Amino acid sequence: MLDEQALRKVDLNSLVTFMVVYREKNVSRAAKQLGVTQPAVSNTLRELRCRFGDKLFIQRCRYMEPTVMALEIAALLGPAMYLIQTSLEFMIKYD
Repeated sequence: MLDEQALRKVDLNSLVTFMVVYREKNVSRAAKQLGVTQPAVSNTLRELRCRFGDKLFIQRCRYMEPTVMALEIAALLGPAMYLIQTSLEFMIKYD
């Protein structure tokens, strides 16, 4: 059963930002891909860190290393985001 209250606590755009940082392993590249500023991505990560109670990414020399929790979130979120994307494309196609 869908828990609307749990879904309303997190902004879908922040989860997209999380996935792009996860993929790019770099805040600046993620910002460029998203068409936003680097501080905007950093602020979103800060909010997600508070929300999940985890650092999510650790700065290394030239990349952001995902924590164990970030790896788990990405493993669950990736397929879910793909389903949302596919559903939206389907709805737009028949709009």
